[in-house]
Amino acid sequence: MEHSLQDTISLLTRTPAALDAFLRDLPETWTLRSEGDGTWNAFDVVGHLIHGERTDWMPRAKMILEFGDTRAFEPFDRWAQARASQGKSLGQLLDEFARLRAKNLDELRAMKLGPEQLERRGQHPELGTVTLSQLLATWAVHDLTHLHQISRIMAQQYREAVGPWSAYLGVLQCAGHSS
Repeated sequence: MEHSLQDTISLLTRTPAALDAFLRDLPETWTLRSEGDGTWNAFDVVGHLIHGERTDWMPRAKMILEFGDTRAFEPFDRWAQARASQGKSLGQLLDEFARLRAKNLDELRAMKLGPEQLERRGQHPELGTVTLSQLLATWAVHDLTHLHQISRIMAQQYREAVGPWSAYLGVLQCAGHSS
């Protein structure tokens, strides 16, 4: 499927509500348990998504439009949420994520990006040359990755409890992205 900005925005708009419906007011046994040392829990993932809203997607999109590939993006700190989320509740994080995402999508819509702008190139510090279209498509798939991750982390909490049915539960077989 070719990247569609309208379809990307449609998906990105839904992520905050999906997370809110799935996570708000759940017991901490679901939201604060991880898959083991060095892995994230649902709380960490929401914090990571907030950090991305602040420092990744829109700042990089603006950078591509302003500087093209003459200036590399700032490296992304995949662990910054540990500091930024301290002392906050999951409900506060969900609210913050929804607010930041709405603001970013309003800015993205206001850019009125056309095909020529979407093909503008930027410089990723590890991946090299990327296009604005690729960045925006990645934003959508990044959301889906972390929705999947949260589901997997939570399912792992019942790995033993489901007994022999674990053989039929694909989410328990997945060893995907943890952080």
